Amino acid sequence: MARKTVGYIRVSHFDQNPERQLEGIKLDKKFIDKASGKDTNRPALEELIGYVREDDIIIVHSMDRLTRNLDDLRKIVKTLTSQNIQIKFIKENLIFAGDDSPMANLSLSVMGAFAEFERSLIKERQMEGISLAKKKGLYKGRAAVLNQEQVTLLQSKITLGIPKAKIARKLNISRRTLYNYIPAEPSKSADHV
Repeated sequence: MARKTVGYIRVSHFDQNPERQLEGIKLDKKFIDKASGKDTNRPALEELIGYVREDDIIIVHSMDRLTRNLDDLRKIVKTLTSQNIQIKFIKENLIFAGDDSPMANLSLSVMGAFAEFERSLIKERQMEGISLAKKKGLYKGRAAVLNQEQVTLLQSKITLGIPKAKIARKLNISRRTLYNYIPAEPSKSADHV
């Protein structure tokens, strides 16, 4: 079987352009996730891992596109390279194969740690910026996902006992977002006072 060159692309937001990550690189197949990199439970990543075979090479724009967590990065790279699958990170100019030397493992750990550290700094600066904007009255928060008609529909379906997961799918929102629109129920301990 001929070696395949497979691309993995991840963008965090649905409005980001995934095409620029591996632009100009000839790929036999590519997998695209539009999801956070905070964990490895991503449909396209799981599909990619199930798809690739021995001697294939996976191309990823950068380590933080594969995952933002150093432990997950090492685990994924080890899982793939143990099957004689190479993984190449364009930005870091690193290739990992099943015969990785101690120096390659050190490079993976150091570069992965830098990527994780950089992400935490970005998040910290973002939170500081939001806090400052709130103090100045400039931060309005996130825009509402649902309009009033959708909120009324959501609440009536919950009253009818329709499963929350089904309602969330119908409205094309996450269950976490759905819970933001459900009025908080008074705690049971307050009833006994």
